[in-house]
This record gives sequence, structure tokens and C-alpha cells, in this order.
Amino acid sequence: MNAPPEILKSSRHSKITGDFGEMLVLYWLSKHGFECASVDHTGIDLIARNPHTNEIMGISVKSRSRKAGHESEFVSIKRDNFEKAKKACLAFGCVPYFAIVVDAGNSISGFILPLSHLQKMFPTGRNTCAWKMTHPWRKKYGEESEIKTFEFRTETKSWWQKPCAR
Repeated sequence: MNAPPEILKSSRHSKITGDFGEMLVLYWLSKHGFECASVDHTGIDLIARNPHTNEIMGISVKSRSRKAGHESEFVSIKRDNFEKAKKACLAFGCVPYFAIVVDAGNSISGFILPLSHLQKMFPTGRNTCAWKMTHPWRKKYGEESEIKTFEFRTETKSWWQKPCAR
């Protein structure tokens, strides 16, 4: 079987990936009855009220776009992100959560969990926490009640054959 051709991403793809991840989580929460909003604040990207628990969530979203052959790479989250999220949540009276969104291969996966559970699962090393993306870990995430997951399957039906000249 032939490997898919390498996709040349735009120079702004990291920024666009981050914005997309935030809006995707916002959309998914809204679709499921959460009152939510995007916020421009250090430490959190979204605020949402959980209609099932009435909890107010301050959510930091981490998004990655993986190229072919790197789909199982972990998502590195810098330790200072945790302190920034806690500080912002203290200011807004909400509970710190993290959402991880990964575009890899033909799927886009999302995971939402309390910061406390993230830190319990993956204690921070010197500088970072590593959210694992291998198949066994993804299966485990789906079995944990503290972690909410969603996944989209993607398929490009028709597209340009050659990258644009730069």
C-alpha cells in the first residue's frame, strides 16, 4: 500500500490549528447543551457551564496537527500552562479543565478532562506533561469516566493534486 503524499502545511498552520481546536471544542460543548464562550485570557480559552453538573469550567485548549507517520506522538503541555489555568480559574470562579484536540491521519480526536485528573494521570516532569496518543492510551481514555472524548473521521473527496508554487 502506498503512503499518502506529504501535505505541505501553510506557514500559519499552527495558529490556525489552535484556533480551530478552540472553536471545535466550543462547538461540541454548545451542541451538547453547555452554555459556553470563547475568552481571551491568559491560561484559559473557553468558559462553559456544564448542564449536567452546573459546574463552571475554565478550559485551556491544546491542539496539534500531526503529519503522516507521527499520529501517535504525545502532546506536550508545558508545566506553566497548569499554573496559568489555575490562576485564571481562580479569578473567574471556575474549575480548571484541559481539552486536547489532535488532527492525525483521517481523524480529529478531542479529549476534555479536569486538570486535576490530567495531573494525576501524567504527573508533570521537569517542564512538561506528555498526553499519550498511542492506541492503548486512546482506548484507556475512552474507558475513564473523568475523560470525555469525541472523534471525527475525515476524508478528502477531491482536492488539488500538486502543491501550489511558492
